[in-house]
Amino acid sequence: MHCTRVLVLEDERPIRRMLCTALERAGFQVCESADTTEARRCLKETPVDVALVDWMLPGESGIAFLGWLRREPELRALPVILVTARGTEGDKLSAFEAGADDYVTKPFSMAELTARIRAVRRRAGAQGAASRNKTKVGPLELDADAFTLHAGGRPVRLGRAEFRLLQALMDEPGRVWTRAQLLDRAWSVGADVGERTVDVHILRLRKALAPSGCDRMIETVRGVGYRLARPTAS
Repeated sequence: MHCTRVLVLEDERPIRRMLCTALERAGFQVCESADTTEARRCLKETPVDVALVDWMLPGESGIAFLGWLRREPELRALPVILVTARGTEGDKLSAFEAGADDYVTKPFSMAELTARIRAVRRRAGAQGAASRNKTKVGPLELDADAFTLHAGGRPVRLGRAEFRLLQALMDEPGRVWTRAQLLDRAWSVGADVGERTVDVHILRLRKALAPSGCDRMIETVRGVGYRLARPTAS
């Protein structure tokens, strides 16, 4: 059985060593880095399954490093958990907009952290299995492998969170999703964000789809959540 390999990117040595030791005891393999230069070298030498990235790093920040990951074709699907003392809702929204899969605020328990690592790892595996086929709903065509979306034949650029939300909605057109269900689907189960996060990203998703007119396909179900309208027969 494959042993999950975790990259720990943390500049404070005591915290980094504590994380590495605890993760190894929990059965993970660990690659540790004190800065983004070391992290890039680690990723080139040894593939990893999940990355734990501190926000506040010397030189290049964890958010900037995350942006680099999402631009790299071979690394953009790597699950990333941002670990930071910054805990405002604005910070969390910024992290998810940059492409974080989960967000853990210091201080945290190792039991919680290991559970979140396993959750993002399971979800990445499930999405990989589900993404073998492209998804098409009316004028929307989504390719999860290539991370591309076309609306009415035109390419649409989406952030990682908006892409996952639309992927969930397109998987079951007509189904009403609660905000909590969309949080669990687009982020990790129990992610440390509020349901307002869903509303913010749905607004951004609609804005991205507006030029094609496909924004109208995302319907708000008052008091419940959202659904993707089934295409009408022409």
